[in-house]
Amino acid sequence: MALKNAGNRVSVVLGLQWGDEGKGKLVDILAEHSDAVARFAGGNNAGHTVVVDDISYDFHLLPSGICHKSCQSIIGNGVVIHLPGFFKEVEGNMAKGPHLQDWTSRLKISDRAHLVLDLHQSVDGMKEDERGADKIGTTKKGIGPTYASKATRHGLRVCDLMGDLKEFRARLEKVVAHFQRLFPQVQVDVDAQMKQFEEYAEKVRPMVTDTTALMHQLLGEGKKVLIEGANATMLDLDFGTYPYVTSSSCSVGGVCTGLGIPPQRVGDVYGVVKAYTTRVGDGAFPTEDITPEVGEVLQTKGHEYGTTTGRKRRCGWLDVVVVKYACAINGVSSICLTKLDVLDNFAKIKIGVRYMCKGKALDSIPAAQCDLEACEVEYIEVDGWQQNIEAVRTFSELPVNAQKYVRKIEELVGVPVQWIGVGPSREAMITVPTASG
Repeated sequence: MALKNAGNRVSVVLGLQWGDEGKGKLVDILAEHSDAVARFAGGNNAGHTVVVDDISYDFHLLPSGICHKSCQSIIGNGVVIHLPGFFKEVEGNMAKGPHLQDWTSRLKISDRAHLVLDLHQSVDGMKEDERGADKIGTTKKGIGPTYASKATRHGLRVCDLMGDLKEFRARLEKVVAHFQRLFPQVQVDVDAQMKQFEEYAEKVRPMVTDTTALMHQLLGEGKKVLIEGANATMLDLDFGTYPYVTSSSCSVGGVCTGLGIPPQRVGDVYGVVKAYTTRVGDGAFPTEDITPEVGEVLQTKGHEYGTTTGRKRRCGWLDVVVVKYACAINGVSSICLTKLDVLDNFAKIKIGVRYMCKGKALDSIPAAQCDLEACEVEYIEVDGWQQNIEAVRTFSELPVNAQKYVRKIEELVGVPVQWIGVGPSREAMITVPTASG
């Protein structure tokens, strides 16, 4: 059957590094001109900060477009949902300001999305402790064990909660028995869990729908749909720095499987990149700089602490090898370069441009962690601008060396920079003219 209004395509916002690039801010800005914003993967292990009217909101499961009353928000089938965490998130953000008023009327949740149980979170922590010195750096939010339950076909979905609760309890008991065989120390009060689930079932029921059908309806009607990525390409289960990755497909392929739309419905892909590089948790990080002069300055000025865990982020110079790799995988149309203002005080700025391993230049990022850790990075050095740019609102007003830094990134990556972030607010996003313009 032919697609209705086949020319209408979704726009996608994805992170191109190890997460925390500022995707939520771009989504929030683009949502103002969108009819719907949809999440397709991950769970409340993601953390997006959105600043509206000087109020800072922290979203983990809620799509970052939820603050726009004219925009529908969608949690797709590829997302995993911890209902207690979800409602805690809503309550916490509603206490901060008025922008989530009537949020239930504009949020739809997939009936095919899997549920994160408290049990999954307990097991997540136990599995991490078992690894000892080889810890992954998981958020312990139960995301991995939930996707494991999904893959081994004993997961519980939102549609199950909407159905016969006696059947739901029977399936829950089977999940509990499965994990107790693996982790005998796990204790679960099934009666208490069911009482909680009964309450949540009625709360979420008005929001639950077939979001795949909804996506096709919106696109068929010519609506403008924005897709919000969580985590980032270097944390992707297939293309990231495995095993130090998340448990879902958070690159562009996950858009199709996590929302039920075909590839020809994917239009522009906007890649979000920090003007430097950070990552939370363990795993290879070729351009990491732990010196007080660089790493600590980036961490302090950039407020580099995880939105989800509060952990300090590891910091280093921009890694163009990573950005080019992620652009290739995702078919990135243009880049949003965030937190350029964090580099304001540097006299010299380095950019990692090539990996060398055993004297040989590498064409791509090695799959094996041991090989990636053995890589040496070749850098180029550019002049800094050494002045505050937080109040700048046009590209032409940026210091010449800041403009040169942006153009150098475009030259090295081969993808245009469309936006530049110079602060946390909506207003602190500069639209970049084309290099020829």
